[in-house]
Amino acid sequence: MSGRPVPCSPREIGSLFLFEKLSGEQLGRLCREGRVERFDPGPVYTEGEPADCFYVMVEGTVVLSRRVGGEDVEVTRTSQPGVYAGAMQAYLGDRLRQVYNNSMRVTEPTRFFVLPAGTFADIMREWFPMAVHLLEGLFFGSKSTQAAVGQRERLLALGSLSAGLTHELNNPAAAAVRATATLRERVARMRHKLALIAEGPFSRDQLASLIDIQQRTAERVAKAPVLTPLEAADREDALTDWLQDHGIEQGWQLAPTFVQAGLDVDWLEQVAAAVEEEILPGAVGWLNYTVETELLMDEIADSTTRVSRLVDAAKQYSQLDRAPYQVADVHELLDSTLLMLSGKIGPRIRVVKEYDRTLPRIPAYPAELNQVWTNLIDNAVCAMDGAGGDGTLTVRTALHHDRLLVEFRDTGPGVPPEIRDRIFDPFFTTKPVGRGTGLGLDISRRIIVNKHHGNLDVESVPGDTRFRVLLPLTAVEPDGTALASAAPGGPPLASEDRTTSQEPA
Repeated sequence: MSGRPVPCSPREIGSLFLFEKLSGEQLGRLCREGRVERFDPGPVYTEGEPADCFYVMVEGTVVLSRRVGGEDVEVTRTSQPGVYAGAMQAYLGDRLRQVYNNSMRVTEPTRFFVLPAGTFADIMREWFPMAVHLLEGLFFGSKSTQAAVGQRERLLALGSLSAGLTHELNNPAAAAVRATATLRERVARMRHKLALIAEGPFSRDQLASLIDIQQRTAERVAKAPVLTPLEAADREDALTDWLQDHGIEQGWQLAPTFVQAGLDVDWLEQVAAAVEEEILPGAVGWLNYTVETELLMDEIADSTTRVSRLVDAAKQYSQLDRAPYQVADVHELLDSTLLMLSGKIGPRIRVVKEYDRTLPRIPAYPAELNQVWTNLIDNAVCAMDGAGGDGTLTVRTALHHDRLLVEFRDTGPGVPPEIRDRIFDPFFTTKPVGRGTGLGLDISRRIIVNKHHGNLDVESVPGDTRFRVLLPLTAVEPDGTALASAAPGGPPLASEDRTTSQEPA
């Protein structure tokens, strides 16, 4: 939007703090190559448009806003003469994507001194060459520093995840190895028992009946009910008494295995009715080996399934074989992250999932959302560790107006009010030296706000800290711009920092 040209007075623009040290000749050049424009209430420029002009307010009231989750959110409102916005980093040229990173409007008739971006860049390089070099070095140097520290943050996170994943994989793998060794021993004993049965006084019909019972016993193991400890103890006592009454030695050792397999006294009565009394002990021993082998095979199947689930979770977490931008189920992402971090969460922290499974899948960058979940869960765990190690982590999803809410709630000591406004600042951390770089929340906010056009905020009181992530339900064209920063009293109205993070935190 263009304003109405009005006369440019070198004396007037020289009274603004930005130009107060310039000479009369320099002020004259500004008026020749720039212009003063008067804008009626309404928009001046829109976020995402090419940054063509540098604006310095002479008089009036200006409002800056950012597009967040499909809505314009006001970030600055001021009437102070001399504040500036627009193409503030035009002197960086093609090395930076030159677009407006916010929207500006005026609420009353307002005059601006306006410089074309190219003219502003030329004047900066000509009048302040040393300052330009310093600003360029500061800008790109800070980016390099942030990238280097971010890389270390990612390596620390990767090391922590690797250690946790290795620990989680080791448990089912070791269980499968132990079960396999025990199974080999039981099968060897079963072969020996089979040889004894073949040499014993068993008729063809008795052997057929025994094999039928063996088959039905194996099927019963697969359908064994889950018993409470009290129910299991009562059933073990009953089976032990039955085995002793029928002359079967060491029945107290067989009873727990039979109970685990879902066998009861009625089942053993069926076995006793199907075979002769003199071969009952041998039949029960044979069935015991059958039950043990079935239980061991179930244990191996369970262990290998757990390994497969962990591998699938790692694959889901890393998103290595998937497009970076896709329609995703946040619950799958949350579950994979919680599983990957289960070793770090530990047994002393209770995890509660309050998922609204009716929520739709949303367009997102899943790998980057997993980075956000990792940072927020890690911070919650560290907070509760510092408070004694016990606590509850609640992960909740819900529909919040027209956006999807993901909330992480912990029972830690909370975020003190005096630092609450700083926790999203780069390099600010409350963790001990070596445990954090202060980039986790900064990267998380950039991913949510810049990449997904959502919002990330925090509410905290002792015992109840909630980080709330709001994500749009529909696709928004990503622009890669960063949050605007306001600095009243002379500094710029908005920052031109457009960096985003697409790497693990």
